[in-house]
Amino acid sequence: MANYNKVILAGNLTRDPQMSYLPSQTPVVEFGMAINRRYNDQSGQQREETCFVDCKSFGRQAEVINQYMSKGRPILVEGRLHLDTWEAQDGSKRSKHRVIVERFQFLGGGGGSQSGGNRPAQQRGQAPQQGRTAPPQDDGGDYSGDQYASDEVQEGEDIPF
Repeated sequence: MANYNKVILAGNLTRDPQMSYLPSQTPVVEFGMAINRRYNDQSGQQREETCFVDCKSFGRQAEVINQYMSKGRPILVEGRLHLDTWEAQDGSKRSKHRVIVERFQFLGGGGGSQSGGNRPAQQRGQAPQQGRTAPPQDDGGDYSGDQYASDEVQEGEDIPF
């Protein structure tokens, strides 16, 4: 029998990412997500339910999530379910499912963050990164001149999409 463990979620962070390091100095970030679902019940009333999911990411992905994400910001994650088990202080056995992030994508929009969403690294307890610049926005193509003038839509024409 084949096995398959894949999770794809899109939602908002419920708290700021929490960065830590493994003994091997591998970065680890943990964060929570809220995924909302809207539906109509049997009587036609619109309802909403929220699912809260804990996530964990490692390595360079962890650093990027920690640097750019904050409470309320939207994100799409793709990963796998993992069951953590431990023994509580009272001796009882505890367990919790979480998503181990394999890929992610920042989603547009400002989110509902009261903390601003784009806080500088210094405000999140990180040292500022010296000498880092934004990646160039130019893709190297030559878009000057009138070479695309024939592609313009004239008034009254249908747009092909």
